[in-house]
Amino acid sequence: MSRIDQNFGKVAVLTGGASAEREVSLMSGQGVLQALRSQGVDAHAFDPAQRDLSELKRDGFARCFIALHGRFGEDGTVQGALELLGIPYTGSGVMASSIAIDKVMTKRIWRSEGLPTPAWHQVDGAAATRLAFAELGSPMIVKPAREGSTIGLTKVTAADQCEAAYVLAAQHDTEVLCEQFISGDEVTIAVLGSGATAKALPVIRIVAPGGNYDYQNKYFNDTTQYLVPCGLPAGEEAHIQDIVLKAYRVLGCRGWARADVMIDARTRKPYLLEINTSPGMTGHSLVPMAAKAAGLSYPELCVEILRHTELDYATADAQSADSTQAKASV
Repeated sequence: MSRIDQNFGKVAVLTGGASAEREVSLMSGQGVLQALRSQGVDAHAFDPAQRDLSELKRDGFARCFIALHGRFGEDGTVQGALELLGIPYTGSGVMASSIAIDKVMTKRIWRSEGLPTPAWHQVDGAAATRLAFAELGSPMIVKPAREGSTIGLTKVTAADQCEAAYVLAAQHDTEVLCEQFISGDEVTIAVLGSGATAKALPVIRIVAPGGNYDYQNKYFNDTTQYLVPCGLPAGEEAHIQDIVLKAYRVLGCRGWARADVMIDARTRKPYLLEINTSPGMTGHSLVPMAAKAAGLSYPELCVEILRHTELDYATADAQSADSTQAKASV
């Protein structure tokens, strides 16, 4: 067996799941699975929507690569189950995952730490959405507070659109967020590592057809442009990377993540939109693009992420069991 097998043991790639982002997760998981196997890792696909997580323990998995997106995968629920099973996993822990999936809670923490994020209101109906529109102005973004991939999102430009926008968002979540729209450059920044050693990868500037970076343009349209090097003015890229690193750390993120940022066209001020603690790993995904610009291939990126599998509450017994499990898988 190769050295990688000895380090990692039997690895479950958690893919699919029960969220609205299942289709994307299946694509991410397939890419990760093939990449890990190409590097000699004993990796196997595992769909939590079709199998009980307790089977991970029964089948001798030493660790998990979480390629799930959205609820029941990126929100702390699967992380909590893996903590109980004592199986280390990629990405952020229970608390950071549960906070980061909730855009309202994330914005509250960022704002309290002095980090820039667009003005917002959490609303509970069409009337409240209209009031938010009157205050935040046009355009305004209405979206579910705990979904990703632009699912349930509407860009509102007139008051009579508020009700339909709210209804659409509420179909996906009981919590609905109205957010000030920032007009300007859209960028995304990936982070690898944890704590003081975490590093921001090169900034990617996104240029979507008509400025509409929706679900279709994210995953299935080859006309969206991803510019890396990003071509931003001197000093801007480093400033944005610093802001994202702070945003990552104050939420307690670890392993890897990707933050989305808008740069105001007039003031050039960057605004944090959200952070994804289990980003996409499809052929159109942005973390692999940023890693490639930093000299890291897709398979190397997957192995690097896998190196950072952890537990929030790893005891000496759990660590010993993990080590034994890894050796038994060789």
